[in-house]
Order: sequence, then structure tokens, then C-alpha cells
Amino acid sequence: MAETVVSMARSMVKGAISVAASAAAAEVGLLVSVRKDIWFIKDELETMEAFLEVADSINKKDVLLKVWAKQVRDLSYNIEDCLSEFMVHVGSQSLLRRLMKLKDRHRIATQIRDLKARVEEVSIRNTRYNLIKAEASNTIGDMDSHMEDVRNHSASNIDEAELVGFSKPKKDLIKLMDVKTKDGRAKVVFVVGMGGLGKTTIARKAFESKEDIVNNFSYRAWITVSQTFSKIEILKDMIMQLFGNEELKKCLKEFEGKTVHVDDLASYLREMLQEKRYFIVLDDLWTIDQWGWIKDIAFPTTNIKGSRIIVTTRDIGLAQECTSKSLIYHLKHLQIDQATNLLLKKIGKTHTETESDERMRNVIPKIVNKCGGLPLAILTIGGLLANKVVEMWESIYEEIPSELQTNPSLEAIRRMVTLSYNHLPSHLKSCFLYLSIFPEDFEIKKRRLVDRWIAEGFVRASGGVNVEDVGIGYFNELINRNMIQPSKVNIEGIVKSCRVHDIMRDVMISISRDENFVHLAGHSKAGEVEGNFRHIAYHGSKYQNIGMDWSHVRSLTMFGERPMHLSPSVCSADMRMLRVLDLENTMFRIRQKEINNIGLLYHLKYVKFPRDSCIYALPKSVRRLPGLQSLDIRDSYITSLPTGISELRSLRSLRCSRTYYFIYFDIEDPMDCLKDILLLPMLCTPSVDPDYHAKVTANLHMAYSSRWSKKIGVRVPRGIGNLKELQILEVVDINQTSKKAIKELGELIQLRKLNMVGNGRFADKKRKILYLRAAIEKLTSLRSLSLDADSDGSLEWLHNVSSPPPLLNKLKLVGKLGGKMPEWVGSLKHLVKFHLEWSRLKEDQVTEILGKLPKLMLLNLDFSAYYGEKLVFREEAFVNLRMLCITYPDVLREVRFQKDASPKMETIEFTYCNLESGIIGINHLPVVKQISLGCGSRVPRLGMLQAEVDAHPNHPVLQLHEGRRWHDLGDVVQGSNVAETEGEDDPSLLLETCTMGESSQSEVVVMPTTNVIRSAN
Repeated sequence: MAETVVSMARSMVKGAISVAASAAAAEVGLLVSVRKDIWFIKDELETMEAFLEVADSINKKDVLLKVWAKQVRDLSYNIEDCLSEFMVHVGSQSLLRRLMKLKDRHRIATQIRDLKARVEEVSIRNTRYNLIKAEASNTIGDMDSHMEDVRNHSASNIDEAELVGFSKPKKDLIKLMDVKTKDGRAKVVFVVGMGGLGKTTIARKAFESKEDIVNNFSYRAWITVSQTFSKIEILKDMIMQLFGNEELKKCLKEFEGKTVHVDDLASYLREMLQEKRYFIVLDDLWTIDQWGWIKDIAFPTTNIKGSRIIVTTRDIGLAQECTSKSLIYHLKHLQIDQATNLLLKKIGKTHTETESDERMRNVIPKIVNKCGGLPLAILTIGGLLANKVVEMWESIYEEIPSELQTNPSLEAIRRMVTLSYNHLPSHLKSCFLYLSIFPEDFEIKKRRLVDRWIAEGFVRASGGVNVEDVGIGYFNELINRNMIQPSKVNIEGIVKSCRVHDIMRDVMISISRDENFVHLAGHSKAGEVEGNFRHIAYHGSKYQNIGMDWSHVRSLTMFGERPMHLSPSVCSADMRMLRVLDLENTMFRIRQKEINNIGLLYHLKYVKFPRDSCIYALPKSVRRLPGLQSLDIRDSYITSLPTGISELRSLRSLRCSRTYYFIYFDIEDPMDCLKDILLLPMLCTPSVDPDYHAKVTANLHMAYSSRWSKKIGVRVPRGIGNLKELQILEVVDINQTSKKAIKELGELIQLRKLNMVGNGRFADKKRKILYLRAAIEKLTSLRSLSLDADSDGSLEWLHNVSSPPPLLNKLKLVGKLGGKMPEWVGSLKHLVKFHLEWSRLKEDQVTEILGKLPKLMLLNLDFSAYYGEKLVFREEAFVNLRMLCITYPDVLREVRFQKDASPKMETIEFTYCNLESGIIGINHLPVVKQISLGCGSRVPRLGMLQAEVDAHPNHPVLQLHEGRRWHDLGDVVQGSNVAETEGEDDPSLLLETCTMGESSQSEVVVMPTTNVIRSAN
């Protein structure tokens, strides 16, 4: 019997081996056959890309060429998808896994053969791309001989505040609004003009004017009214901008558990605005019905606080129906001399250079005349000319639509924008069209955009150049060409975000639609989508289905509410080719179960979840995303990263943090915590709202796994040192992370930004600190370092750091330093921004060490950072400091600026400062623009400071955040330049006022002479 069993077992083993061998042989044969076809279609893909690049460079395309290019482009997309899938499946390591995927490989092999057949059909039908052969050679030669190197000859971007002809309209508009009158009903002023004339620019310049608007209105909002706007979204946006994100959350919480209606939000908004003085811009109004709805629903009719509203529109008839003629501001075209000066600024030429060059002298007046005095047209054509040699200017002039000279219609401007698009280098065209994903007037962050370009494969680096730096170069090129407009600039003058003009966006959307590039859900009815679009963006659309093949989609971006047909999951296996999943601006919560299938999206490279998502754990399947480059999941409920994260060798940006507070199960409030625990069984009932269930569950997981810690950091696993490409890592919880993982941080040699939290109370404190110090010393590429030990934590171990990162640009230290600055801080020659908190340093530690840093522009002395009665800025110290922020400095009584100290100081902000001896030496700051007394800040003899400010030749503004008695103003000089932010004198309102003030001042500084926002961050 035993022999029989053994014999049967041997037979089964032999059979299994035979089957495996046959399968392996079939696998090898299949691979050999497929690889031949792969080489063929890879070669064809290279040819197609070259063909499309040449086709794009031909300005005058006939219909046949356009159709053919579209077919080739669609085929090239399919080939890229197929190659990507093949590489993922071939990448399986073991024979067993390859055998298990045999079915998938047969499918891919069939797909490859079909593509090969399609390529051959296209080749036969079009005689292998001979259609443009003769013209292409000339085009390439023309491009090589006449195109200048953009990187070496890029035009300088013009600050919109310096645009010729824009200063007077701004002054006239503000005068028309009569902002100094602080009573009466809300006054509505309409700015009227055709597209491209600068209505939005003028309105934004007024909106951001510190002297006239920021200092006179506590509540401001900028609302873009698109042609197909959502009433609920506009009301939410108003509440958030006017009163802050927390107020919006509070409002929505009142309606939790029921459907939120327009009337509910409108009633809430009217009640909040009833006794407030507000300033609101409604940009790009299209119909009388839109104005009627907004006016009657959103604004309280009995408000008599002297509020102001600006409305921009292209329709003069609409403006005349809505307000009196005296409150309509007609924006005019630029005069010839203004237009000429603007063009010369954009192309970086002077009148002297123009007069000395006959070709420029002849062509510039013709270009100016043809642009019809439209700033958009002049800047667009200027951005194009700046990147061409003068010999080409005449031919470009011939291509400008002739209607611009006699009839500057919108269609003519669109054609001129299309002309600028056609002249873009091929590597910028996809980058430009990609911007159509974002909503109208949306502020697009540079980091977000560049990371997405890289994930999509639009940015290619060579010669050892960092790919992020190449992508930033692309971004700057588009700004220099005036294809996008800078909206936020940091203290170093670096553009951090941009916007797109609505006419530019119209052109983007049109071209993207023609090329099956981007589909905007909501711009067409359900079931009408034709073509395999590669990029899908939802702008608050709730359509059940947009009727398309998701297997070709490469990016999914959502804004606003949840699309109904995507409600089960945002990580559907149907989107198997997805590279970018961007949910940052969604207005709904992502639940844990929705991301559990994320490992099925093998091609993901960029993932960004919205803040306050109900996600408490990254699924283990995340390790199946070998190409993932950027993962952003901040303000979630995650307390630790899975070990599988260490397998993502392509990861360059890892941003993960958790919320620091407990809505439920807060152990510091035992009674509430017990009540929440007792209510847990109710979560299993079907009647419970899914969002409520998800949030309570996430809170419970976070509380248990973190042992009720209130740190925002997460535990980083062992193996983190494998991520050799990592450049951004935040936020690491030092307390929860093991010594081994801390030690491995030193192996991240490309790391540029590191953010860590931990109070120094470790189980093995000495050893872990040794590892941490050694890791910091090894990170020679680090530009930004943040260490937060909280108010009771120690950072004294920093004194033992022997060699700090030499390129450090930004440093934030929160914790005790033993009353002494680390000596190595004085060696940070590249340091631009320095934030200190709870360090309790004396004057010599601040002024003697930091005063010698040559590039320091921003110094933020936050809560208890400084401990001394006087702070004196001495002669020839802080030579480059632009901004000083002091908050809650314990015993500080006096701030003094000596002669020749801080010669570049522009902004000084005080919050919770009781300066009993005052601010002395303002007259020694030659370029100061603003002195701000924020919440709880008091200065004696304010009249003297007032007089000093008024007498200053640079005409700075003294900004008072609260009522006069809160700042102990004393005597007020009549007609002075002191501005008081509107506020109540009721002490019960002080906390609310202070909260709003800190939010607006600690993050953004608006320079009085510029139209772009300058961010201190």
C-alpha cells in the first residue's frame, strides 16, 4: 500500500514538472516572439515622436496633415501604454509569478501584434511619413538657424504692478469706490472692457492694495464667476475666503447628516456678513441672472458698514442694467507710447537699442499698431519675440491676425494666442496644454505642476541635471513667454504659483479637445464624450457617467464634489494606466476602503490625497507601485508608514503627516472619550452616515496606534535608506521611529527637505540622538530643515553637530536650546529664512550670530524665541534682511534700529508684543514699507511713531490690526498714514480678530508696489 502511494506521488510530481516545463517553454517562446515585436514598435514610437515634433513645428498645416498627425499621436499613446504594461509584467521576478501572469502576457502579446498591424497600415497608407519630408527638412534647418537658446536668452518676466498704463486706472478705480467712507450700503462698481484689456489685472491690483483695501476691510474675497458656475461651490468659496477654512467646516458641520442646499449656505453667509465691512470682487460676470442671484442671495440688504463690491464683465449692457453710469469704470486701450514701452520691457530692449537697429526700428511700430493697444496681445507677442532673433520678427509680424489693428475682437486674440502656442518648443506644448486641467482663475502651485509634468514624462533630464530643475526651467519659460502669469512670489523673488488668463485657457481647452488630450467633465453632457482622452478633470461634476474608456486614462484630477459614478472607489482597477491621481482640491472625504485597491494601479507615479481624509493606514499593496515618485497624504489619520514603502525606489517626494487633534476619543477629556466609546456599537447600524462612520473609525485607529500622541509626525520604517532618489521627506516622528530607521536617514544623500518632530523623550535617548546628529551631518544636499521638539522639548543636542548641511536655505528650530544658539548656525552662508520658537535666546545670541549671515531675508522670532528686554539691530548687521516677525517675546520692551542697520528691511510685524519703550529708529530703515501691530501688541506714544512713519520718505504704512484702544494709540496725528483694520472694540471679539490676523500676516506679505502676492514662505 505504501509503495502504491509513493508511486502515485512520484507520478504527480513528474506530471507537475512536465506541465511547468511546458508552460515555461511556452513562456520562453512567447517572450521571444513578443520581444521582436516590442523592438519593432519601440522603433516606430521613436519615429512617430520625431514626426509629431516636426509636424508641430509647421505653422501652416493642411487638413490632411492635421488628421494624420492626430491619428499618429493617438497610436503613439497606445504604444506607450502597451510598452508600459509589458515592462510591468516582465518585471516579475519569480518563475511562479511569471507563470501566474501568463494570461496577462498573452493579452499583451495580442495587443502588441494588433498595434504592429496598425502601424504597418498607417505606413502603407501614408507612404511611411513622406507627406512632410521636403517641408520638414526646411523647417528643421530654419529652427536650428533662427531659434535662440531659450535658457540663455529668456526674457525677464515683468511685474504686473509695473505694467505701463496700469497705475492710473488702479488709482481711478479706487477713487471711484470711495473706500474711506465707512458707512452706507454696499457700493457696487463695474469694470467693463473686452477680453485681454486687463480688467482682472486692475481689479486684482486694487484687491491686493494694502493702503486702500487690505487696511480698510477685514473681510475680503475674490470670486471667479465662470459661465457654468456652481452656486453651492461659490457660496462655500465665499465663506472660506471671508472667514477662513475653520468657519467653513463649522458651517458644514451644522448641516452634517442632511443634504446641504443653496438656501442654507446663503442664509448662513448673509447672517455672518450682516454686521461686517467686506470687500468682494466678482470676476468675469456673464449674465444678468448671475448677478441677480448673487446680489439677492449672498449679500445682506441691510448692511450699512460701507462695504464694496467690484464686478468685472465684458458686457457693457449688463453693467448698465445693474448699476448707475457713475459707477461703471470703462477700461481703455493703451496709448501708442504706453504700448511701445510695454513691448520693449517684455522683450528686454531699450529705446536706444531700437533706434540704433534699423530692423527693430521698422518692425516694432507695426507690431504695436497691430496689437491694438491690448496688454494681453502685447505681452503675448512680446514673450514670443523675446525668444527669437530679430531677423525673424518681420515674419512673425506677418502672422499676427490683421483684425487686431482695426477690430481687436476676442477671436483675433485667440488666433494670436494660438500663434504663440504654435511657436512654442515641442517640449513645452504638452506642458502648456496640461494646464487646462485646472479650473478658471485657479492658483496653480509650481511644485505641484512640475511634479505632475515629471510623472507624465513631459520633463526629460540629461547630462546629470536634476529633473526637478529642468521642470522648473520649463515653468519659467512659460512665464517668460507670457503664456502663464505669476501669482505668488516668495521673499527671494522666486515665482511659487501661477494663473492662466481666461483667453489663454480657452485656447488650451480647444487644442486639448482636438488632440484628445484633456477632457473636462461638466463641459459636455453625459454620453457625449468621443475619443480616448488621456487626462480627465472633474470640476464639481456629478454626472452618473461620462461614457468613456477608462483604460487609456493617464491622469485623474478632481475639484469640488464627488462624481456619482466614482463613488465606490477612487482607485478603480478600470484605470490601470493611471499615472497621476490628484485629489487635493476635492470637497469630499476619501475613506480608507477607497484606497485599499491602490496597488492595482501599477503605473501610478503621482498621488495626492486631500487634507482631512479619513485614511488611517497606507495599504500594504502600495509596495506594488515601483514607479511611484510623489506621495502626498498630509493631515490624515496615519500614524506609521508600512515597511513596503522602502521598496519604492523611484520615490522622490514623500509627504505624510497626521492631524494633531482628536475630534473623538480625546483621552484628555475622559467623559467625552467614554461617551464616544459607548456610541461605537451605533456605527454598525445602516442609518449611520458613511462619512461620519469613516471619521470616527479613523479617529479610533489613530488614537490607539499612536497611544494618544498629539504629534503630527508618522513613524518611518526600517529600510527608508533604500530610497536613494528621495528629495523631500516629511513629517518624521522621531519618538516613534526606531534607531535603525533614524540612522538610515543619513543614507538619503539627495534629500533636500527634511521635517521632523519629537520631544526628545526617547526610550534610548542618547543612542537615538547620536544617530540623528550623524544623519544630519551626512545630508549635504539638504536645503530645508525643520526640527520641532515643542515647547517642552530639548534641541540642545544640536550644539554637538560638527558639520551642518552647507547648502541650507531654510531652518526652523522649535524647542529649548539651553539659551544658546548653536555655533554652526553662523556658518550657514546660504541661509535665507530662519524660524525660532521656545529657544529663549538673549540679544547677543540673535544679533551677533544671525546679524552676520549674508543672505538672511526672513527672521521669525516666534513664541518665546527671544528672552531679553531690548533687541537692537546694530550698524552693518542684517545687511539683507527684508522681513522681521516677532511673536510673544516674553519680556521684550524695546526694538531699536541703529543707523545703517538692516538697509533692506521692508516689513516688520509684531504679535502679542507689549513694547513699553516702543519701536525706535524707523527713520534708519530706508526702504521700509510696512510696520504692523498685530493682536495684543501695544506701543506707548504711538503719536510719535506715527509722525516718524509719516515723515519717512518711502511712505510706509503703519498697520493696526485692532481698535485704537487695544494699541494704546495716544495722540493721533491728523491726515497721517496710519491705517486701522476694521474691527470691533468689544473684548469678546478679540480672540476671533487675532486668529484671522495671524492667518493673514504670518503666511503672506503683499508688497504695496506689486500686483503679485509675495509669500514669506
